[in-house]
Amino acid sequence: MSAAALTLSTAAVSPYDAAQAGPKYASAQMMLEDQIDATKERVDVANLKVSDTMKEALAEEEGVRLTVYRDVAGYPTVGVGHLVLPEDGLSVGDRITYEQALEFLEQDLAKAEEGVRNLVNDLPLYQHEFDALVDLVYNVGEGNVSERKSPRLNAAIQSGDYTAMADQLNYTTAAGKVARGLEYRSERRQAIFMEAAYEDPRAVEVDSAGRANL
Repeated sequence: MSAAALTLSTAAVSPYDAAQAGPKYASAQMMLEDQIDATKERVDVANLKVSDTMKEALAEEEGVRLTVYRDVAGYPTVGVGHLVLPEDGLSVGDRITYEQALEFLEQDLAKAEEGVRNLVNDLPLYQHEFDALVDLVYNVGEGNVSERKSPRLNAAIQSGDYTAMADQLNYTTAAGKVARGLEYRSERRQAIFMEAAYEDPRAVEVDSAGRANL
């Protein structure tokens, strides 16, 4: 399912919302007024939200499932990779509505965006770098990118070494085992961070006879 069908707004923070949000987003209004393009220069992460293109890539990776299932690590999951929480009141096999899936996605993206802001602090990012880090936090959880669990990633951030940051976006295990799907996702995440290349590297072309061109 294309993330475009999710009809979620990823517009930049509006001047009105920035003003209402207080000092944290005060610079967002200035960025909009000056027409700063985060695809061309790095900006303060307080001014960034995940892009529509990243949402589509995320939906491709996670899928959109309305029945609660167990992910590769055995955790109950639903919607667009939403980890079921006790307060959700859901068990494996339960179904949710499409609207609930959208709500979970909005909530989880907001948490992941905030997780990235906490991770990088005042280090400026391009839009595609921010997107890749949101995908990372969304996928592995903020706790797994902490200084204790991801010391090399944090060291790269603290030194402002973007190339070293890209090298540390490779998270491939679930429940202690390497998962091929996570290997592919890590490769894609690194391509997004380094080259703004959002395309699925697993995608294949099919000719008129239905043959895959590998």
